Amino acid sequence: MIARFLGYLAAAFLAAMMLLTVADVALRSFFKLPIQGLLELVELGLACTIFIALPAVFLRGEHLVVDVVDHFLKPAAVRVLDLLGAIVSLGVLVAIAWQMVPLARAMHEFGDVTSDLSIPKIYYWIPVLFGIAAAALAVAAFIVRWRRGR
Repeated sequence: MIARFLGYLAAAFLAAMMLLTVADVALRSFFKLPIQGLLELVELGLACTIFIALPAVFLRGEHLVVDVVDHFLKPAAVRVLDLLGAIVSLGVLVAIAWQMVPLARAMHEFGDVTSDLSIPKIYYWIPVLFGIAAAALAVAAFIVRWRRGR
């Protein structure tokens, strides 16, 4: 249910980016009126799309998998490889979050804003930090489920 909600939310941001881009092209072509700050809005939408979808990908198990050796191993060994991959993923996600939080905090404290629309840059960091943290929780849930044999 959470994965579905996050997927729909990410899809809404993607649709908004597409509609804004189409509107900008149409307004630019027919009326010579571009949408001011479109690049900043698309950047924000892209951050939201990618990082809100990230936990859903982990919850659904739809991340990229290279299964070169899976065909040569027994199913129990493949399960162990899945666990090792999850542990490495969890470590990487935690390390990323650990490095990003001070950067986001500094950007917020300095009051950084975008150049055209003066959007506070912390708004770009919120979906990124949420997505990384939620993806780490999703991987942790996978590890717990793995231990229970599911």
